[in-house]
Amino acid sequence: MSAVQKKVAELAEPICAAHGVELVEVRALRGKGRSGTTFQVVIDRERPASDPTPGSGVMLEHCTAVSRDLSTALDLHEDEMPNKYNLEVSSPGLERPLTKPEHFVRFTGREVQLKTLQPVGSRRKFQGELLGVEGDAALVEQDGKPIKIPFDAIARATLVHRFDKAKHA
Repeated sequence: MSAVQKKVAELAEPICAAHGVELVEVRALRGKGRSGTTFQVVIDRERPASDPTPGSGVMLEHCTAVSRDLSTALDLHEDEMPNKYNLEVSSPGLERPLTKPEHFVRFTGREVQLKTLQPVGSRRKFQGELLGVEGDAALVEQDGKPIKIPFDAIARATLVHRFDKAKHA
């Protein structure tokens, strides 16, 4: 994570907490030409247990409030920001990124897809049921066997959402 991404995350954390949402991740995408950098801020909120709908509990109002307050905070730290940038605040979507160990605990039992920075065993891509967390690693079922993948080796991890074709037929 770049220094500017860390600064955006540092500013976003308390703002998210104040609005009752969790900061999932901050991405910085460099634009082409003069479009500058786009900061994508992903927020989440658990749905109540009474709501079985898959996905995030984030509403448009949450995104709007976080965007407004974070934009103000970024303006106050303009000397640490790129000359030109865009801010996008969104929910994580159905194929939500897992960025913290507690996310791996929360989504145990769900199907996940992981890419690692370097090979674990002989591979860098994994997809299977998330079996949980063991120490500083995620346990993922791969080809019928549990594989231990250290958190510091994970480049990207996301939930896998499968639409039930029978319901849509």
